Amino acid sequence: MSRYDNFEPRLRCVMPFEAVPAELSLLRQRIRCMLGHWGVSAVAEEAELVVTELATNVIKHVGEGAAATLVLEPRQDRLRVELHDKSHTVPTRNSGSRDAECGRGLHLLSAMSLEWGTLLTASGKAVWCEISLEPARHCMRVQRAAALLDEYRRVVGASSSTVPTRAVLEESATDAITDLLHWLAAQGGDPDEALDRAQIRYEAEAEAA
Repeated sequence: MSRYDNFEPRLRCVMPFEAVPAELSLLRQRIRCMLGHWGVSAVAEEAELVVTELATNVIKHVGEGAAATLVLEPRQDRLRVELHDKSHTVPTRNSGSRDAECGRGLHLLSAMSLEWGTLLTASGKAVWCEISLEPARHCMRVQRAAALLDEYRRVVGASSSTVPTRAVLEESATDAITDLLHWLAAQGGDPDEALDRAQIRYEAEAEAA
């Protein structure tokens, strides 16, 4: 069986960070950049707010400077958000003097997400939630292209440890298109004709959007 038979590129971004207030602004910038790359900028504000609440709870209840990891993953009609830390203490929405702020943050998380919960892991826990991608459903072509571009960058050995800038993504897209034209020519196709068809189809769909 060819290794391409079950090929299904998936979008997933892992962002390790240090739980300190100064990191939150940078984290929000990276989230907005990545969601824009995936074509789901419509939910960036919600995602940024949710992640800010989760990261703030890590700072307050796990400890400032704690190691944490944010994971973003679009799944059909939802954006999965996970925040991992090294503590096994599960947050609750119970009111109380010590956890009042944490409780308010979790109430906000519950109100903004379709579902949320906590998973215990070997090294700590992950608080997760899922945000509706309904506002971004018209961008499915962009999401498919982003998945293919991520896989292309992996094949050519591009670094996956950082969120790529717009300039890097544009250069990678140009390289990918160039490779596709070489492939098409090798199959006996006409690259110019393919480009013309793609441009006509793109303009028609952009006008109809």
